[in-house]
Amino acid sequence: MRVLVSAGTKHGATAEIAERIGEVLISRGFEIEVTEPTDVGELDAFDAFVLGSAVYAGHWRAEARDLVQRVAASALDRPVWLFSSGPLGDPPKPDDDAVDVAELVKLVSAWDHCTFAGRLERARLGFGERAIVAALRAPEGDFRDWDLIAGWAAGIAEELDVRRRA
Repeated sequence: MRVLVSAGTKHGATAEIAERIGEVLISRGFEIEVTEPTDVGELDAFDAFVLGSAVYAGHWRAEARDLVQRVAASALDRPVWLFSSGPLGDPPKPDDDAVDVAELVKLVSAWDHCTFAGRLERARLGFGERAIVAALRAPEGDFRDWDLIAGWAAGIAEELDVRRRA
C-alpha cells in the first residue's frame, strides 16, 4: 500500500513532522513518499494520503490547501488524514483550529485531523515575522510532541492495516 505524506512548511518544522509520520508508516510496512505539496505529481499512484500544513495567521499554507483540493478532485475513494502544526507554548496557544481546517476536512472527508504544537526559532524569521511574534509575545522553542506525533501515525497505520487485509 502506497501512502503520500506531504506538508506545507515555511521554516521546516512541519516538514519534520511529515518525515516522522512517514518513518512510523515505513516501520509498519507501508511504501511512503514524503514530499512537499508543490512537488507532488500524479495522485493515482497512492492508496492513501496524510496531508498537513503549518498554520500562519490562522490559515493553512496555500500550497497545502491546493494539494488538498487536488486530492479531493481525484481521490474520492481513498482515505485522507490531515494535520496542522503551529500552536506554541505549554499549553499550546492558540488552542483552536485553523480557520480553513473545517472546510478542508469536509472537502476530503478526512478520517481525522490533528493539531500538533510547532517550533519557533526567531533567528530564522524575517523582519515582519519577528514583529508579529513580538507583538503576540509568542514563546520561542520547540514544542512538538514527538510521542504524540508517532502515536497518531501509528493509529493511521492501524487503519491502513485493516484496509490492507480487506
